[in-house]
Amino acid sequence: MDPRRIPLIAGNWKMHHGSASGIELAVAIAKVAKTIRGVEVVVAPPFTVLAAVAQSLEELSEQRGLLVGVAGQNLHHEAKGAFTGEVSASMLVDAGCRWAIVGHSERRQYFAESDALVAKKAQAALDNKLHPIVCVGETLDERSAGKTLEVVLRQLRAVLPTIVPARGAAVIAYEPVWAIGTGKVATPADAEEVHAAIRAELDAQGGAAFATATRLLYGGSVKPDNARELLAQPDVDGALVGGASLDVAQFGAIVQAAASIVRGA
Repeated sequence: MDPRRIPLIAGNWKMHHGSASGIELAVAIAKVAKTIRGVEVVVAPPFTVLAAVAQSLEELSEQRGLLVGVAGQNLHHEAKGAFTGEVSASMLVDAGCRWAIVGHSERRQYFAESDALVAKKAQAALDNKLHPIVCVGETLDERSAGKTLEVVLRQLRAVLPTIVPARGAAVIAYEPVWAIGTGKVATPADAEEVHAAIRAELDAQGGAAFATATRLLYGGSVKPDNARELLAQPDVDGALVGGASLDVAQFGAIVQAAASIVRGA
């Protein structure tokens, strides 16, 4: 973790807590976040509870100084139209979001999202002043074939023309598909190798200042017992957390792990 970049811990709730329990979870996370300095925290609830979560967090911020960002888990690349069931970037903004996850492996795998479509979604997010968390990552077959960097850099290059002009407004999340929800996790050295390659590509395409400003997250079965070692890697600036983000104690421990590295503890 480089001290020039503020660590970011983002929780992707996926299709969980879309009702009152979502507000309760967000408020509990905010209370934990209040006690931890030096780390940016974001939660990504389901669409149905986004506005309510954002409103509750805003009210708490006014009353107690609690700051947790809210992200959409997905968005449509068009501003409006006959796209039944979809949500636009401006709708996310209206709901209180300042972040949006794009290109998550589950979207690529189950909904056939292409690299080109992910780039369009990132552009839509940026056009609406949302910070996109752009996900990249390889499958187990691709990893076994020795194609990890080939796949990750291909996905990254598709979106670079969109995010380079934003100069650090976007975040890249490396999430090996084989590690998501499986309990398997890349070793810290494996994660750093990919993150370093991403950083080098950012430098090559956007320059040193852009590469330095862009935060890189690791995602894939991140838990309290492996978070510190992963986050201690030079090019890992935070985590995109799945299952552990649904538990206040586990998610808080991951945030705390990031904070302890910032403090040098």
